[in-house]
Amino acid sequence: MVEQRQISELLAPYLNGHPLSASQLDEIVSYIDLLLKWNRTINLTAIRQPEQIVRRHFGESLFAAHHLLASDSADHAIDVGSGAGFPGAVLKIFAPSIKLTLIESQGKKATFLRELSRVLQLDHVRVVQERAERFQEKATLVTFRAVEKFESILRTAGSLVSPGGLLGAMIGASQLTAAASILPGRWRSVPIPEAESRVLAIWQA
Repeated sequence: MVEQRQISELLAPYLNGHPLSASQLDEIVSYIDLLLKWNRTINLTAIRQPEQIVRRHFGESLFAAHHLLASDSADHAIDVGSGAGFPGAVLKIFAPSIKLTLIESQGKKATFLRELSRVLQLDHVRVVQERAERFQEKATLVTFRAVEKFESILRTAGSLVSPGGLLGAMIGASQLTAAASILPGRWRSVPIPEAESRVLAIWQA
């Protein structure tokens, strides 16, 4: 089990000098406990070491949250292919006031996300168990991370962004050229700390 103090130290490189509150750290401790428990029977993450879970999943998701939500410009976020909730559920921990939709087509993972929302008592979180291509709503922020069929998902995610909204994609730096060709327009990218050749790519609709 990882304690609050250690989590805070592990997350420091991703937070740009803005440490989490004690209640946010409590939520992350509970999240990790539930993730490890469910991961014994459901393949939610291939990463098994708690310290690496903190860095790779929570650190990178909080890094994205800091860049995508720090200006309070988003009131509704959609996370495509949420899996174990990264970065989507972590966006909610970072910014509790946002309305959040987690899209996950696999039933067991969707069940985990519902249980996570219950355990952490997250308000205004909806888990949608269907393919993102069938989802019709739009949001001021859309995110995705570590998905298969990157080009197809990018098109789908882009179609869910409301005018003037943002798409945040956690991808390999080598995918940036393809991303710009699929979704022309305003792109910028930020290297993810302690990650080899991965970036947070941000597109504005």
